[in-house]
Amino acid sequence: MHTEWNDAHTDYGAPQTSQAPGGLADSDADWRQHLEQSPNGRLLHDNAMLRTLMAGARVRLMHLTRSLDAVRSSGQLLASTGCLVGAIYGSPLTPVPGGGLQPHNLGAYLLTSRSTLASRRDSTPLVIEITPDGPQPAKGLDYLRLGGIHLRTYQAFRHVLTTAEDHQVVQSVVDRVRVAAPFLDTLLRNAGGRATPDKAFVDALAATVPVVPYLGYLYFETVAEYLMLHSTSRATKENADRGEMNNRLYKCLAFMAVDGMDVLFDLGRFHPDHSRLLQLVDRIEPALTAPVARYVRRRLSHRFATTALAPDQDTTAFSFEYPDLNVLTAAVPHLLGQLLFREVRILDRYPQLYHCFEQAKALEAWTYWNTEQIATPFNGTMPKGEIGLNPAYPNARVTVWTAQTCDRGLLHPAEQVAAVPAPRLVPWLVAPLRDRTQEDQWINRRPVPT
Repeated sequence: MHTEWNDAHTDYGAPQTSQAPGGLADSDADWRQHLEQSPNGRLLHDNAMLRTLMAGARVRLMHLTRSLDAVRSSGQLLASTGCLVGAIYGSPLTPVPGGGLQPHNLGAYLLTSRSTLASRRDSTPLVIEITPDGPQPAKGLDYLRLGGIHLRTYQAFRHVLTTAEDHQVVQSVVDRVRVAAPFLDTLLRNAGGRATPDKAFVDALAATVPVVPYLGYLYFETVAEYLMLHSTSRATKENADRGEMNNRLYKCLAFMAVDGMDVLFDLGRFHPDHSRLLQLVDRIEPALTAPVARYVRRRLSHRFATTALAPDQDTTAFSFEYPDLNVLTAAVPHLLGQLLFREVRILDRYPQLYHCFEQAKALEAWTYWNTEQIATPFNGTMPKGEIGLNPAYPNARVTVWTAQTCDRGLLHPAEQVAAVPAPRLVPWLVAPLRDRTQEDQWINRRPVPT
């Protein structure tokens, strides 16, 4: 278990050592060097958040809650799932001379978006102060590499499903792979060095995301990475001077690309074709438009191969042409886990089954973080300021306040809240907000040829 969770974390303070399949044109180390040489590449290992964590300094986070009354009455702050699996999600705060706490640019965006985004309306900012017991490693959780853990969790708890539900889940996953097989093979061939034309690649990617929504997450994270590392705008430079990546770049990308993202942030619906991708990037920062399609083809192909295949497989030899569950389990367990994870989540009964699958992963994450002395885990797909509180960490002092904002955009602790972090997940609340259009279309699909 520890090894799996370790492999799902990126250590930004040490050389990359994760296992990878054979036949790759570029190694993870090659890509790490390439990314570090980009205009903002130094921020991958030298940013304000990581400096604070590695120094063992007091950490202050901004957390938005829509349940302040429940927090007060229960005396507990609960964790949520998502990119941090089982942490209390937040963004960094920095004390400034004269008093007040300056939000990270991600937190500033979250604050200003409360009036426009339905998912954050009526939320209250809290200041959470964490005094750790020592320095923390610069190890961030990469949710794109959780596939093996998702697979193991499904295998452990699949018997809470009815026979019909389990058959539906498995058959749907196998059908998705069978339908998407030509493009999945294209991804592997590109990861092995073959150069598909950029436009054709992006158009095929966009067409395949509705069938394999995991590709939407890879697609979005790849474009977000490109924008944050290569932007040279004034705002990006100002953020970089403070040791921060510019989060508004990918926030703009997501909300322009997908209708309804303000209600449910679902990256499985991110699938702009080549023309639309160029339009989106051109609206964000025109100088970045021309190279984006080539970057997506090369980077996404590599990330797919390394987050899908088992390390004993060869990228240039494996094919998705004739999938069955046994083949997928042995050869692409990480992709299979990602697909099963999402397929279970779209079951009608998932709100009742949520804790069976998610609490188990959260318990493992808390155990790993405690073993590694991680009090404040962060999103390691990029160290962009998405950071949370490990609610099960035993050796940190935690204090919580409500917060007020001033005309300088600073947060000021107001009223101390008698609440402590609790190692439990919030109830499943997203189900009523789900857009079932694509799901229903897939569920009612014609039989997939075998």
